[in-house]
Amino acid sequence: MEIIRSITALDRFLQPFRDEGKSIGLVPTMGSLHEGHMALVKQCVGENDVSVVSVFVNPTQFNDKEDFRLYPRNSEADCALLESVGVTVAFVPSVEEMYPEPDTRVFDFGMLDKVMEGRFRPGHFNGVAQIVSKLFYIVKPTKAYFGEKDFQQLAIVREMVKQLDIPVEIVGVPIVREASGLAMSSRNLRLSEEQRQKAAEIYRSLLLSADFVGEKSIRETIDFVTNRINQIDGLRVEYFDIVNGATLQPVSDWNESTYIVGCIAVFCGDVRLIDNISYKNLGKSNDVH
Repeated sequence: MEIIRSITALDRFLQPFRDEGKSIGLVPTMGSLHEGHMALVKQCVGENDVSVVSVFVNPTQFNDKEDFRLYPRNSEADCALLESVGVTVAFVPSVEEMYPEPDTRVFDFGMLDKVMEGRFRPGHFNGVAQIVSKLFYIVKPTKAYFGEKDFQQLAIVREMVKQLDIPVEIVGVPIVREASGLAMSSRNLRLSEEQRQKAAEIYRSLLLSADFVGEKSIRETIDFVTNRINQIDGLRVEYFDIVNGATLQPVSDWNESTYIVGCIAVFCGDVRLIDNISYKNLGKSNDVH
């Protein structure tokens, strides 16, 4: 596996493969890799001639400087893990390499980024769009892989690709969970063992609420999940929204859409965790080309 730190060197390495018409897969990550990331990476390796995994903690998508400072980093371990599964290139640039000057681009995603994460993390998705579009322009991938845990991010990336007319297939990969049900996240490393056990109640609450579909109202479902989690010492729901999976706008009735998703953000101590559950998914493909 090649470890490349400069854009020029990466372009030089990939050009011969492009010239031969080889498929190039990309997995953008912020490092501190876990089994959730590795599910994306393994699918990327299996489906492409060349696999590129970026390891870069992107400062422009953090609206909380402390969160950026505390975000786990271990690129040496990450690279060893990537090499073990047959990745072709680990792209590990510096902030200066990716942003030699400030990126002043501002994206308009309509209502997609005004709800949920966008409401509580202003500027976050603009930063995501900045870095992901940069990586797409640098790597020119055939396919790019994103986890469905970051459900809203996946929708934003798909919309960005459409707006910028970038010729890449976006592949959504299902959430990978710990044995307890807790969605795998780099931020889980900041949880104590006791917190980790409590955090498992997030998904347990979502699963219990799946029985509410068609039986209880949207409002009752939201209240059930929110109250159940908030009753657990050390957990605090920031938001729990039940939305149209395509538009991300809140629904008020189970019959409003054939694709309905519950998205949640919960603080476990000072660690912010997100998760989601698909309540209805009729005729919806996970892969949008």
